[in-house]
Amino acid sequence: MPKPTYRDIARRAGTGTATVERVLNGRGGVRPQTAMRVVAAARALDWPGRLPERHRGILRIEVLLVRPDSSFFSRLARSFRRIAATLDPTVQVHVTFLDEGDGPAIARRIARPEAPRAGLIVACPGFPAVREALGEAVARGLPVIQVVTEILPGAPFVGIDNRAAGRTAALFLSRMCQRDGPVIALCHGNVYQVHRERLHGFTDHFALHPAPRLPFVWAAFGRDERDLSVRRLREALREWPDLAGLYNAGGANSAILEALAHHPRHVFFVGHELSPATEAALRAGTADIVLDQVPEAQARRTLDLMLARLGLTGMAIDNPPIRFTTITAENL
Repeated sequence: MPKPTYRDIARRAGTGTATVERVLNGRGGVRPQTAMRVVAAARALDWPGRLPERHRGILRIEVLLVRPDSSFFSRLARSFRRIAATLDPTVQVHVTFLDEGDGPAIARRIARPEAPRAGLIVACPGFPAVREALGEAVARGLPVIQVVTEILPGAPFVGIDNRAAGRTAALFLSRMCQRDGPVIALCHGNVYQVHRERLHGFTDHFALHPAPRLPFVWAAFGRDERDLSVRRLREALREWPDLAGLYNAGGANSAILEALAHHPRHVFFVGHELSPATEAALRAGTADIVLDQVPEAQARRTLDLMLARLGLTGMAIDNPPIRFTTITAENL
């Protein structure tokens, strides 16, 4: 086969030919992540010359998360750290938790990191300032991947099909709930696209498949806060003492399930995320279905995509929705 040209390597690496020349001749002045993309492209095209040694600088990938108190985000953070420990030492993954309610602070951290970074992974509320900061980061050429919830349309996103999760919750509830009565849904609020999609899927199912014996009557926001979520649940129980079903599309499962455990009548419960609290509730019969979105798989896919964006792997990474799992007392 003919020897690849600088133009061939530049096209594969997404750089200019001058950059390729500088890297292959070891003349410096090229960002580490760009140099690594050029070397990877040259190796993939069987460049016959001696390739420079791998750049010894550190590639820093920053992961911005919220709510370290939640079982889901703590599992997600552990997964990122565990996978990071298996990567080349020149690739470092830094997980940072930010205040969920402070949109301006999140936006500032996206715009002005504490240290140089090669890529950004983010899972946080979609405040306007956050969306704007992410858009500017993408425009500057920073590799950005969204995980769990989508903030910036068009940027790479890793997560489950949340509309399908909502429809699945409605399907289980309408098919398995043995009592007649009203059905409600609880979630964090409007700032997360993920929760809006789950509610849409849930209500769409009831609209397309009406269940007269299980009318959907109310959706309430608890901001995933224990006290507020329980207060919303108690308001519903006062309004509809014959409540038959509850879909919790967000967090605060432990508080909601504790309140349901003291309710004299069983309320069919469908929620998200397997945790010690939801596992105990499944065993006790307080919870009926838990949809787990497998944060470990989301972390793995996200880092695979980021490594590909940085030119550190020549493999194409498919990115269909992550498959969520259905947990009952029978398959714990």
